[in-house]
Amino acid sequence: MTAVPARAWAVTAAGTAVNLCLGILYGWSVWKAALVPQDKSLYGQPMPGINAGWTYLDDAEGTWAYAICGFTFALFMIPGGRLQDRYGAKLGATLGGLFLAAGCVVAGLMKSYLGLVVGFGLLGGIGMGLGYAAATPAAVKWFHSSRRGLIVGLVVAGYGAAAVYISPLADYLIRNHGLTGSFVGLGLLFAVVVVVAGQLLNPPPTGYVAPAPVARVADGPKAPTADFGAAQMLRTWQFYALVFLFVCSAQSGLLVIANAKPLLTGAAGASGFFAENAWLLVTFIGVVNAAGRVGTGRYSDRIGRLNAYALNGAVSAACLLAAPWVIEEKNVLLLFAIIGVMAWQYGGTLAVMPAVTADYYGPRNLGLNYGLVFVGWGAAFFVPQLAGYIKLATGRWDGAFYLSAGLLVTAVVASRGVRKPA
Repeated sequence: MTAVPARAWAVTAAGTAVNLCLGILYGWSVWKAALVPQDKSLYGQPMPGINAGWTYLDDAEGTWAYAICGFTFALFMIPGGRLQDRYGAKLGATLGGLFLAAGCVVAGLMKSYLGLVVGFGLLGGIGMGLGYAAATPAAVKWFHSSRRGLIVGLVVAGYGAAAVYISPLADYLIRNHGLTGSFVGLGLLFAVVVVVAGQLLNPPPTGYVAPAPVARVADGPKAPTADFGAAQMLRTWQFYALVFLFVCSAQSGLLVIANAKPLLTGAAGASGFFAENAWLLVTFIGVVNAAGRVGTGRYSDRIGRLNAYALNGAVSAACLLAAPWVIEEKNVLLLFAIIGVMAWQYGGTLAVMPAVTADYYGPRNLGLNYGLVFVGWGAAFFVPQLAGYIKLATGRWDGAFYLSAGLLVTAVVASRGVRKPA
C-alpha cells in the first residue's frame, strides 16, 4: 500500500486553519449579548462609554446580521464551489479572507445596525461562502472514499472549533476595546491567516489515485461513484431530499449557537460566575461542535452516513424538548449537557452532508455540487430568526425549542427513505 503523501495532510491542515477563521459566525452570541440588553427599556438607546456611537438592539434585530450572514454564506457557496472546481482552491480562499476582513472592518467602523447587516451579514457571508467552498473539496480529493467522513470532519472541525478561541477573545476585546475594536482587530487577523493558509490548498497532480487503507477497503463503495455534474444532480430527487435534511438538522444547532450566551445568562441568573462568564457556553459549544464533526465523520464511515445522521438527530431532538424545563429549573450543569448534545449533532451534520454528497455524486464536482446542497444550511437560519420574534413576543424560548425539535424529528424519519441515485 502506498502511503498518503504528506502534502495531503498539509492541505487538510490548511483547510482546517482557513475554517478556524471563517467560523467567527459561531461566536455571534458574544456580540449579541453586548448589543441586546436584558432591560427592554434600553432598546434603541445609545450605548455609553467605550461603545459610544453604537445603539442597543432588540432580540430580533440582534439576530438579523447573523441570519443574513448565514444565508449569504450559503448562497456564495455556489459561486465559491464553481471557482474551486474551475480554478482551484487558492483563489476562493484568498477572496474569502479579504471579503471577511472587509466585512468586519465595515461593521466595526459604521457602528450601526445597518453596518452589522452590510458588513458582517453581507460582506462577511460572501467571504465565508467563498472560503468554505475552497477548503473541504481541496482536501477530499487527496484521500480514498473510505476516509471521506474523517477528512471532511477534520477540515470542517476548524469552523466549529473557531468558537473555542473567538468567544473568549471577542469577549476580551469587547470589554477592553469596545465593539468596534473587536470587529476591526479580528477582521485584520483573519485576512492574514486565511490568505496565507489558502496558498497551501494545492490540488493532487494529474493522474493521482488516492491510496486505499488495506484494512478498510471494504468500507468504501463497492463500485466507483459516477461523477455527476450540477445539472445532472439537480435532476435527481435525492438532491432535494439532502437539502431538506440539511435544513431540518442544521436549524437546531444554529438556534443554540445564536443564543448561547443569553441562554446561559437566563439559566444562571443576572449575577454570579456564569452570568459574568457566559462566553464559556459558547466556547463549550465550539469544542463539542468540532468533536462532533470528527467523531460523526469517523463513525459515519463505519455505520453509514444517514444512519449516523439519524442517530445524532434522535438524541438531539429529545434534548430540545427538555430544554425549556432545564432553563426553568435553572440547572446550569444540565444545560451544558443538553446543549452539548445539540452541538455534537449539529457538528455531525456538517461532516455527514458533504461526505454523502461526494458518495452520491462523486468528488470531481464536489465544490459546486455541495455548494448547491449547502443552500439548505442557509435556509435553516429562518429558525433562529423566528426564535428571536418568539422570544420578543412571549418572553420565553419554549416555542422555538418545540418547533426545532419537531423539524429535527421529521428529518430523522425522512432520512430513512433516502438512497443513493441509481
